[in-house]
Amino acid sequence: MTHPFSVREIARQAGVSDATVDRVLHDRPGVRQSTVGQVRQAIKDLEAQRIQLELTGRRFMVDVVADAPARFTSSVKHALESVLPLMRPAVFRARFHLHEQWSADECVAELDTIAKRGSHGVILKAPDVASITAAVDRLAQVGIPVVTLVTDLPASHRAAYVGMDNRSAGATAAYLIHQWMGTAPGTVAATVSNDFFRGEEEREMGFRAAMRAMDPGRDVLYLPGSDGLDRTTRLLMGDALAAHRDLRAVYSIGGGNAGISEAFDAAGRRPDVFIGHDLVPDNMALLREGKMSAVLHHDLKQDIQRCCRIIMQAHGALADSDAGGEPSKIDIITPFNIPSGF
Repeated sequence: MTHPFSVREIARQAGVSDATVDRVLHDRPGVRQSTVGQVRQAIKDLEAQRIQLELTGRRFMVDVVADAPARFTSSVKHALESVLPLMRPAVFRARFHLHEQWSADECVAELDTIAKRGSHGVILKAPDVASITAAVDRLAQVGIPVVTLVTDLPASHRAAYVGMDNRSAGATAAYLIHQWMGTAPGTVAATVSNDFFRGEEEREMGFRAAMRAMDPGRDVLYLPGSDGLDRTTRLLMGDALAAHRDLRAVYSIGGGNAGISEAFDAAGRRPDVFIGHDLVPDNMALLREGKMSAVLHHDLKQDIQRCCRIIMQAHGALADSDAGGEPSKIDIITPFNIPSGF
């Protein structure tokens, strides 16, 4: 039983004599099994407390780099600022690099700047393109772990991906639309902000596969290139509504949901089913107004906390690793079960 503690420390923690601890450590007879368990638990408790003491005052600087609409990046910033006090006794600080419609070259330049300046870790939401993958690999080479958030870069040397199973999320949206529409006719539109975001691509693939399996006769209209922005999405959806009089349902993969709702209002129509992602303020307003049917939600605070723990583990500050953890839980939020605090 390897440990850094003295017999006296263990005996004090377990509430037994030094001689009893010595017999347990050397596997000598004459000790009840319950007492053996008591001594072993004391060693585990001392180890846990030692880690906490070592973390006291230890500081971690993380960089959050995200290519996303402001409504999402503001949610990430709020989530991280809420989580940082929970990481005590370690002390976390964060630098934010949050942009809308960012080019891959600009993202790479930011990542390379972080590599030169130094950081304890990067939380990254970015497109899955070769230049960004290479920049992530350069960060890994200089000992800066990268955790991808919401959308992955699987070919990179990132430390872990944190987020939902995006294929499962897309299939869930298909299931909800199929159940709500039933046998009623009508085309379904799927809007995507950017083809290079792996998460959105996987949602779209999961959605299409599930729709083909459950409702093979229904037309699915693919609407890419919205950038997740309301103004762009409103134009795309307006054109789609003019060209497809039978468009009756929407799965919004990449956001811009206020723009989608405005396009339907301008056309004097209302979708039978409207599914989106994330409990951001725009979506909550649309839910409360009855304009959205459901939002697929994952707890961003839990995701961010897991990102921080993975970064700590990468620096040897935690013994356990979250890198192989389960995907984030997907909650289906309707106008009738919006969580408190939103």
